[in-house]
Amino acid sequence: MPKGKKNLCVDSLRHAEYYDMQSTFDNLYQKSKEGEVFTNLMELILDRNNILLAYRNIKSNTGSYTAGTDNLTINDIGCLPPEEVIRRVRYYVTGSQHGYRPKPVRRKEIPKPNGSTRPLGIPCIWDRLIQQCIKQILEPICEAKFSNNSYGFRPNRSVEHAISKTYSLLQRSHLHYVLEFDIKGFFDNVNHSKLIKQMWTMGIRDKQLIYVIKQILKAPVRMQDGSTIIPDKGTPQGGIISPLLANIVLNELDHWVESQWQENPIVYEKGKERMIRNSVVFDRSHGYTVMRRTSLKEMYIVRYADDFRIFCRDREVAERTMIAVTDWITTRLKLEVSPEKTRIINVRKRYSEFLGFKIKVRTKGKKYVVNSHICDKKQIAEKEKLVEQAKRIARPRQGYTQLTEITLFDEMVLGIQNYYRIATCISLDCKDIHRAVMTVLTNRLNTETGSRLMRTGGTMTESEKELYGSSKMIRYVSGIERPIYPIAYVKYKVAIGISSSVCCYTKEGRTKLHENLKINHRIMSELISQKMINHSLEYMDCRQSLFSAQKGKCSVSGEEFVSADEVGCCLKKPKELDGREQYHNMVLVKKKYLPLILEEDEQKLQEYINAIKPEKKHLTKINKLRELRKL
Repeated sequence: MPKGKKNLCVDSLRHAEYYDMQSTFDNLYQKSKEGEVFTNLMELILDRNNILLAYRNIKSNTGSYTAGTDNLTINDIGCLPPEEVIRRVRYYVTGSQHGYRPKPVRRKEIPKPNGSTRPLGIPCIWDRLIQQCIKQILEPICEAKFSNNSYGFRPNRSVEHAISKTYSLLQRSHLHYVLEFDIKGFFDNVNHSKLIKQMWTMGIRDKQLIYVIKQILKAPVRMQDGSTIIPDKGTPQGGIISPLLANIVLNELDHWVESQWQENPIVYEKGKERMIRNSVVFDRSHGYTVMRRTSLKEMYIVRYADDFRIFCRDREVAERTMIAVTDWITTRLKLEVSPEKTRIINVRKRYSEFLGFKIKVRTKGKKYVVNSHICDKKQIAEKEKLVEQAKRIARPRQGYTQLTEITLFDEMVLGIQNYYRIATCISLDCKDIHRAVMTVLTNRLNTETGSRLMRTGGTMTESEKELYGSSKMIRYVSGIERPIYPIAYVKYKVAIGISSSVCCYTKEGRTKLHENLKINHRIMSELISQKMINHSLEYMDCRQSLFSAQKGKCSVSGEEFVSADEVGCCLKKPKELDGREQYHNMVLVKKKYLPLILEEDEQKLQEYINAIKPEKKHLTKINKLRELRKL
């Protein structure tokens, strides 16, 4: 039988369903769209379900397993009872005598390709959980106010969408003068007072929340030499809420640039509505035609976090725009623009770099088309990483096997291909990397280990066959089944822009992204509300996931649960045998079957069988569970 169509799913939306928070987020978004102000957000931030959802969202982030200055990770929170976690979060935020006081942030310097370092701040895990609680409530409010020209660190927006817009402006709109801006140490120099004013302007006017955010911004930073500093500006890179705060700061820039041309009042005064494909759209073209007769500067912005480009039609406008935007950033945002890295590029003659791509236009017939590559620095860096990993395949590191090193190499190849395949010349760039990698692999395997690089001799999974099944560049190390992925076997993918109708916070906007669970939401809500003392927060969270994965049905009988009181949760491997309260060690069954799984006394077990009278196929499943429990 053919497989059924897989449901569309976005993890963050699914998690919000698990904890019955989506309607709350939708309501905040709609109110923000209508211009309402919010003065009582702390109640929502410290809501039980919002805290449980925050845990769910950050536990899947690998960074949550990195310890802060208190040496705790997400595992230390997950092992606590749910009510204890909720109590502590509420106490840390509002219950303390001195108000919220975040613990010192651990500073770590991350090397950059140019030899310098990027300062990363790692907050303690409880502070990260609190930041996640705040972010979940603030994000729908801010999304209603954010510009459509901003693509970084926002729901359902990505590098691909930013690059797609860039291609469109260059190839379709013929805006060939690109202004490359660089704000000096943006995250380290955000003005705190300006940020708070911008939040207030957005309608975020809960004074208690404003106080908490001020404390997050002023959290002490524990330097690598052991000293501690108190920042008076900047947002900690590494903090969960920092990207959202950065977008709030630069949202004002987005809207100011738009107001100069794209959203200028003349557009709406002179534009007209017309029918396109059976729908009424607002045609701005007449307004733009009128504006081109004036001295107004034609400019369009594409921004990804603090990295942004402005597109103009000719050099004179580009020069005027650079002066105006530089002055605006300095005066209004109190940030400094780097004169060395800020420049005007004519992409008909030179490449402009953006988000790891270098982009220009070339003539094709009587028109210009986009020509893009991996930028030079990134290509060198990616080649060096893959060559180094190829050396490790020949000579694995201590504690690693050849299979492990090949797996890591393949993951790196997939990462590079998935990110850069929207470059029009991706295959040319990757061929250069492929030659260097294969030279190292062939020489080192033959001379250092005695292993050989072979064209056949291994097997591929179905997904690998879809990706590389037609490639003659696939290779195997003798004696190892897993293939070595060919970096050069990659095909250009057209960068797809984001649809204006897509939105996480409206029912209509979610239709292209996500399909709601077709299970009993009432029971899920009842499961959440159950107070747990003898089980961990991880247990409660995994129970919600299992209910969804089992489609609201008993694992033994396949019957649908009709109430939360019917839902029994069983550890496949009990705690006495070192079993943990984790997803893969848990199963949901109807409570009437629990005695058949757990009972050790044969006489009582027979009594339960006689009373319940399970079918033979149900007994088979029960016995498998008993075997796992050594019964």
